[in-house]
Amino acid sequence: MDARDIIKRPVITERSSDLMADKKYTFEVDVRANKTQVKDAIEKIFNVKVEKVNIMNYKGKFKRMGRFTGYTNKRRKAIVKLTQDSKEIEFFEV
Repeated sequence: MDARDIIKRPVITERSSDLMADKKYTFEVDVRANKTQVKDAIEKIFNVKVEKVNIMNYKGKFKRMGRFTGYTNKRRKAIVKLTQDSKEIEFFEV
């Protein structure tokens, strides 16, 4: 897989904005990606050094549309911590 296939989009919430002060950035990633693939993809795309990666899995939610029922897609979220000597990711700057 290509690095841009692994990292889908950044997650911008109030909590993730607070984590940016500690050089922790949150991304939605591919559900099949593991920690080392996420680390390599972030380092390749943003030219930074990654210290640690934490990954969380989210199940799909049950939804109804009239008489039709189903589940939303499952998701996977990664919190990436950069090293102290690494620069900030410009994408997240306000």
